[in-house]
Amino acid sequence: MKVYTKKEVWFITGSQHLYGEETLAQVGKHAEEIARTLDQSEQIPLQVVYQPIVTRPEEVYDTIMRANQEQACVGIITWMHTFSPAKMWIRGLKSLQKPMLHLHTQFNRDIPWESIDMDFMNLNQSAHGDREFGFMVSRLRMERKVVVGHWQSAKVSLEIGKWSRAACGWQDWQGAKFVRFGDNMRQVAVTEGDKVAAEMKFGFSVNTHPVSELVAKINEVSGNQVEELVKLYEKTYDLAESLTAKGAKRDALLEAAKIEIGLQRFLEEGGYKGFTDTFEDLEGLKQLPGIAVQRLMAKGYGFGAEGDWKTAALVRAMKIMGKGLEGANAFMEDYTYHFDPEDSLVLGSHMLEVDEALAEGKVRCEVHPLGIGGKEDPVRLVFNVGEGAALNAALMDMGNRFRLLVNEVKAVAPKASLPKLPVARVLWKPLPDMETACKAWILAGGAHHTCFSQNLDLEVLEDFAAMANLELLTIDKETEFRKFKKEIQWNEIYYKNMEGIN
Repeated sequence: MKVYTKKEVWFITGSQHLYGEETLAQVGKHAEEIARTLDQSEQIPLQVVYQPIVTRPEEVYDTIMRANQEQACVGIITWMHTFSPAKMWIRGLKSLQKPMLHLHTQFNRDIPWESIDMDFMNLNQSAHGDREFGFMVSRLRMERKVVVGHWQSAKVSLEIGKWSRAACGWQDWQGAKFVRFGDNMRQVAVTEGDKVAAEMKFGFSVNTHPVSELVAKINEVSGNQVEELVKLYEKTYDLAESLTAKGAKRDALLEAAKIEIGLQRFLEEGGYKGFTDTFEDLEGLKQLPGIAVQRLMAKGYGFGAEGDWKTAALVRAMKIMGKGLEGANAFMEDYTYHFDPEDSLVLGSHMLEVDEALAEGKVRCEVHPLGIGGKEDPVRLVFNVGEGAALNAALMDMGNRFRLLVNEVKAVAPKASLPKLPVARVLWKPLPDMETACKAWILAGGAHHTCFSQNLDLEVLEDFAAMANLELLTIDKETEFRKFKKEIQWNEIYYKNMEGIN
């Protein structure tokens, strides 16, 4: 079953007319079989659609222009079955507006040692046809993913599947809208950024709406709607005694439900894919949205606290990329450390807004004072996050470019029940170790807000960064601090000179 039911990638095969109709008929037949087999792979979460082979510049251009215009198409896969003179690809490639994967394969897996002749050689020329094509893509300075191997191998399908997930995340950004309720948290730097540059580069827009507009939408919510949602809360979560029907804080739960309904309605009516808020701008709200934000993220919306629109956009993209995979992607923050020299750990959490999609076991609904924001006690969901491999990703505006920073981590079981910590939380060991990971993160200017992922790996984010033309820095088990520091220095030179390369 395809996870992205309305998304597809186009399989485009290059050849040339000099081989004659009989050979071209074989090329088309083979290409169609490869596309059909890839389409049937469980590793590839969308449709792979065969396109007629291209042998002339006009055919290349027309096919790529159709791909650009087809909303369902999130990218193209190219393959040269035979030799395909690369100059015929120039106009089409210069017009391409979708991500590209170059599949370096050949129809036959093995050389037929006893029967191979020049007819076979003329037909099966991927070994140098793809090199001709590869030169032109490199000469045009175009980003693409190159996958090498036989088209029937599971590894090839897995790599194509990861790339296609990144392509779906990238397409979701195109024309996306994110709303900022209020402005940035005052005097905070990393959550700010150039929204105009982001729209030019990434395709999504960020605009501010006053909290009063959200409050007006919340005030339209009826009592019956609130009661229905509260019934769902009661059915879904373990409610604290104070939030039950006769509890002393029942009104706080009713208000939280009202906020959720109004907030979701605002997002739906505005066509927004994510949002931010800040506890420094709550005019008209009785409590800082807690459970509302957690539940809306679980439904697929991106979120960033304190006006952090870059993290809201990243959370949304990573949710799209991880669709259908076991585990989840959610807003996170490195909150405090456990500096035991034998077992150093990070406690990840936030004041209220960690996505319940990460929860392991029963989720508890509680209400507590926040101690910040000056409003009534907010309702929130409290839970632990399970063990396993994970990663944290952050998006920063570095002035002359945006940077995506990723740290692989290993989530571990809580050391205690944390009875007095009324927030969602996760413990993790950053790779390669606490000291190296933290030094590298700080040196790279990594944000304190991240997207925590249980189901995406570095390869997917590498593909996404290439599509977005993002600088990517990774901290993993192989990271050595001195080399990482040099990589940052080399990148500064690279990005300062990139604009002069045509």
